[in-house]
Amino acid sequence: MPVGMEHTVRKPLARPSIPGFAVLGALAIAAIPASALMAQAPAPAFTVMETGQGYSNLQDAVDAIGAGQGRIAIAPGRYAQCAVQTEGRIAYLAAEPGTAVFDGVACEGKAALVLRGQGAEVSGVIFQNIRVSDYNGAGIRLEEGDLMVAESWFRDSQQGILTAHDNSTRLVVDRSTFTRLGTCEGGGGCAHSIYTGEIGHLRVTRSRFEEGRGGHYVKSRAARVDVASSSFDDVRGRGTNYMIDLSDGATGQISNNWFVQGQDKENYSAFITVAPEGRVNPSDGLAILGNDARLAPGVSRNTVFVADWSGDNIDIGENSLGTGLARYERR
Repeated sequence: MPVGMEHTVRKPLARPSIPGFAVLGALAIAAIPASALMAQAPAPAFTVMETGQGYSNLQDAVDAIGAGQGRIAIAPGRYAQCAVQTEGRIAYLAAEPGTAVFDGVACEGKAALVLRGQGAEVSGVIFQNIRVSDYNGAGIRLEEGDLMVAESWFRDSQQGILTAHDNSTRLVVDRSTFTRLGTCEGGGGCAHSIYTGEIGHLRVTRSRFEEGRGGHYVKSRAARVDVASSSFDDVRGRGTNYMIDLSDGATGQISNNWFVQGQDKENYSAFITVAPEGRVNPSDGLAILGNDARLAPGVSRNTVFVADWSGDNIDIGENSLGTGLARYERR
C-alpha cells in the first residue's frame, strides 16, 4: 500500500508558549493581623476579583461580570453547581489549584460550564460525575468563543470537553488530565475525553489521558490540530477506540507524545486516524513525529500507528514503535 511521506528533519512542536494565557496561579493577599482573622466571616465561594464582591452561587458571579471582562476566584470546596456564560470574557480560577470541584450538576442538560460568550479561561478546576440523559454530559461545553484550560482535571463523566461548530474558535488545553471519560451507551454515537466540532484550532500540550470508558481519547473535526508532549495511557481503558481521531482530516502536528494501547478495546485497528469520516479538511503536511507508541505488557496483536483515509501527503517522521505496530496504512 502507498505510504506517507518520510520526513525526519522537521522540527517537533515546541513546548507551549501561549499568548494571552494570563491565568493566575494563586491569589495575592495582604498580611492580616491574627485578631482580624479570628473575627472574619468565611470567604465567599466565588469572588469577582475586579470588584472584590463575593457570591455563594457561581451563576450570580458570572452575571455580575455580564458583557465585561473579569476573573472569578473559586474558593476550595465541592460545588453542586453549574453556570452558563452568554457574553463577556471570564476567567474561572481556583484559588488553590485542585481544590475547587464541580460535582455532578449540568446546566441546560449539557455541562458544568456552558460557554457561549466572547471567551473564557479555566485554571486549576476539577470537573467530575457529569452525566445527562443524551450521554453528552461534559465538564465544559464550548459553544462560542475561545477557551484556554490549564491545570484542570476532568474525570468520571461522559465527556471532558465538548465543543460546537465554529470555525473561528480556538481551544487550548495545557497541563490537564482526563480520566475515566467516554461512553458508547447512547443511540447517537460515542462520547469522548475531548470532542471538538468544526473549529479552527485545537492545541493540547503536556496533558494526560487515561482509563477511557468508551469512544476516543481525542476526537476532533478542527481544521488544525496540534498535540504535543502528552500521554495516552489506555492500559486500564475499557471498550475504547482510537487515541487521536482526526475525523475530517487536519493539518498541524502530533509530536513527542507517549501512547500505550490496552487490552480491552472496542476498536484496536489504529492509534491515530486521519479523515476516517471523509476529507473535509486538507491534511497535506500534517506531521507525526517524535512519538513513542506500543502495546501494553501482555497484549499481543497487530495494529497500525497511523491509518489514513485522506489521500494527502502526510509527513511521518521518526517515531518509536513497539512490537505489533505497523507504521502507516492508507485506507
